[in-house]
Amino acid sequence: PSLLGLLSFPRNNISYLVLSMISTGLFSIAPLIYGAMEMFPMAQQLYRHGKAYRFIFGFSAVSVMYLVVVVAAQVHGWQLYYSKKLLDSWFTSTQEKKKK
Repeated sequence: PSLLGLLSFPRNNISYLVLSMISTGLFSIAPLIYGAMEMFPMAQQLYRHGKAYRFIFGFSAVSVMYLVVVVAAQVHGWQLYYSKKLLDSWFTSTQEKKKK
């Protein structure tokens, strides 16, 4: 996704930007959702019984991993948001050039 995004910048290539956005959804956000669903039984056990079997820096591993997933989802969400804004501005500038 990042490489396609970088390739789209030199000439405002809309197709590369769209491919970058699609691949960000497939290869960045979808694995985060899958990972959060895989960790859910451990999080449920921690919430219901208060038992955590693994720890990272003194915190339960599930809590730390969910914190990482939330931060990563925010980063990728902002990347998609700003890519969409950039796509809209490129599209309107292309339409204005066609009108002239």
